[in-house]
Amino acid sequence: MSITIGVFDSGIGGLTVVRELKRLLPTQPLIYFGDTARTPYGTKSPETIIQYAREDTRFLLEHGAGILVIACHSAASTATSTLKQEFSEPIFEVVTPSIEQALALTRRKIIGLIGTRATVTSGVYEKAIHARLPDTKVYSQACPLLVPLVEEGWLKAKESRMIVKKYLRPLKNQQIDTLILGCTHYPLLKQIIQEKIGKKVKIVDPSAEIARAVYSYLE
Repeated sequence: MSITIGVFDSGIGGLTVVRELKRLLPTQPLIYFGDTARTPYGTKSPETIIQYAREDTRFLLEHGAGILVIACHSAASTATSTLKQEFSEPIFEVVTPSIEQALALTRRKIIGLIGTRATVTSGVYEKAIHARLPDTKVYSQACPLLVPLVEEGWLKAKESRMIVKKYLRPLKNQQIDTLILGCTHYPLLKQIIQEKIGKKVKIVDPSAEIARAVYSYLE
């Protein structure tokens, strides 16, 4: 019997993870829960995010999920340890595979991160990266307007391009060589992000990385 994969996110962004999972595992049963009623998670307190993540997990388990995927970076950076303590099912989160890919790609050890305020404030990326490569420089930028833009479908609007450019300017000034998209909504703006940060910067797409992690586990 196939194991059902349960994926949750704060809205539609996690569908980028679903797309990659379906590409790698086309016959695998999958349930997706996008919490559009309470989006975004990135502006909420850690306690609230943990409670939401706990409720999302229970919902997926009640509907037959045997593997859990935290597609929300805010939830992954804040609630993963709690969920792993409270639930026995295998849990995958977007942070770890994204970090591993960024460390594999960087050549000058200057990594940028864009994410929600909750993700950036958690410091989870910096801690994990410095634990593996202590001399790596990590520059983070909170981008609170990007999730609402994606949720509204403003993927090609000139306003979106202007906002992305403004958010990325500090990272571009630091001459990063690798950029982690620290939110599963952001791959939907990947073309604009690549254009504004520059062609030489390698972009880490969390949806592709976590899909490969789940694929490897099931294989």
